[in-house]
Amino acid sequence: MLDHVSLSGDRGGMVLGMGMGGEPLIVSALRPAPTRIVLVGGMYLALQTALRAMAVGAWVVIATGRPTKWQVLAKAAGTGPDGRPVPLVQIRRLSPVELPRPTEDSPLLVVHDGGPTPQELFPPRTPWQTTIYVLPYLHPQAGATANAADLVLMQRLPAGQAQLAQRIWRLPAHLINQLTSLQDDQVVALGANLWRPLRLFTTQREQQILGPIRRGD
Repeated sequence: MLDHVSLSGDRGGMVLGMGMGGEPLIVSALRPAPTRIVLVGGMYLALQTALRAMAVGAWVVIATGRPTKWQVLAKAAGTGPDGRPVPLVQIRRLSPVELPRPTEDSPLLVVHDGGPTPQELFPPRTPWQTTIYVLPYLHPQAGATANAADLVLMQRLPAGQAQLAQRIWRLPAHLINQLTSLQDDQVVALGANLWRPLRLFTTQREQQILGPIRRGD
């Protein structure tokens, strides 16, 4: 279901953003198949994607070398009656751990925030498990991870990284020009037979948690 971005969603459907005509764009990011998504861009895009997965009922496990950047999600999940953080969000170090067992009612989103050349600490092997790789920038050694993804979301790239994207995905020149000229609130969704520019938007609650839309961290 990740070979297209549609106007309607099913179980696990998440709103990615809006089309250039203002129509909502939804993707089945949490689905009954092991799934990989690559995000190339800043922390805002990664945080918003994880927050929206939480909103549709996903457990979120974050493996990161910069845990303070992700604490806003743990705060957003709230606390239980005992005052302890709700275990909906787990922030961990960059090392393998046992993951919760995903189900249709409790899908699992694993966020791998390990820099531009991520290792396969938590490869998605089961239905209803989606792994997101957060790449702050494109690196030549990230080609294998990028090509294995079911969906890639890219924010604006500088010219050198856009040329690397051209080599990785064999993109025509006019699409490279689009990548270098995206606005701060614009993203390109890339997949099999898919090139779909979209515009990010934020709800009032998301803005309270994440702040304004931005390209950087």
